Amino acid sequence: MSGLSILVIQTAFVGDVVLSTPLFEAARTRLGTGRVGAVVRPETADLLRNNPHVDDIVIYDKQGGQKGPLELLRLAGKLRGASYDAAVIPHRSFRSALLGYLAGIPIRVGFDRSAGKLFLTERISYRSVHEVERNLALLASLGVDTDGIRPALYPDDADRQQADAVIRESGLTPADKICGVSPGSVWATKRWLPGRYADLIRLLAEAYGYRSVLFGSSGDRPLCTEIATESGVDPLNAAGQLTLLQSAALAARCSVFVSNDTGMGHVAAAMHVPVVAVFGPTVPTFGFVPYGEGHQVVETAMDCRPCSAHGGDRCPIGTHDCMRGIAVERVMEAVAVQLG
Repeated sequence: MSGLSILVIQTAFVGDVVLSTPLFEAARTRLGTGRVGAVVRPETADLLRNNPHVDDIVIYDKQGGQKGPLELLRLAGKLRGASYDAAVIPHRSFRSALLGYLAGIPIRVGFDRSAGKLFLTERISYRSVHEVERNLALLASLGVDTDGIRPALYPDDADRQQADAVIRESGLTPADKICGVSPGSVWATKRWLPGRYADLIRLLAEAYGYRSVLFGSSGDRPLCTEIATESGVDPLNAAGQLTLLQSAALAARCSVFVSNDTGMGHVAAAMHVPVVAVFGPTVPTFGFVPYGEGHQVVETAMDCRPCSAHGGDRCPIGTHDCMRGIAVERVMEAVAVQLG
């Protein structure tokens, strides 16, 4: 099936797009695809900028200016005109599968657990493996060998220069040792306690001489400011100051990266940075741990875990013990392993 034009529809969150990047490389290098396109949300599109395996980035602002059925039909018409041969749809939403169908794409491959599976021509088993391996299995029906492909991001020189500028402006030098910290999450229960992050940042400075850099969106900046102030050691608060690829370039400067079960951990892992991931309401068996060897996961064994597929705004039993039970010392021990 070489020479196919393939469209990947992934309109979920940052981490989901990062973990979908192997699809583009596999389509380009293993299948010999004629053209590779992506449908993503506007807030994640920057992750695919400079990607040598992506020809077309199509924005679908499904929660904003393109919300509603009429805009979905307009986008489908645009995609129909692009004449894609196959749609690969890792996102399991009804709307994503419907978009491929309305666009008239002849081959539509997705998971058998998709809410829109009736719109798929190929339904692939949703197995209990890492999300990267699950996603790559979608290409198996097209005869693709996907061994050895991992997530990758491609910040350019301008991205790296902007990351360097943020470092210089904070008083850091190239000789300084840096630890990345990403304390936010769309889901409140996925967030380790702010005071614990503040203690971690202080201990990293006192025990290892590391200056921490706080990562996140503009919405995470107040949380990061709170943590920075409580730490008392003046970490660099980069939340909301950089694009995603600039953040990837800055993450690449870090010796280790501490994150909740959220997108920036996957960004750091894609940049080959060792990650310590703090898991609470979700569990590693869902398949969303940082991809690759050597990463560390810190969690508390509890009968109520997992409480949902994504976490939530509040703990269902009112304790949040899955996160409260993770002491700073445990995370520091994991960080120490990463630092050797």
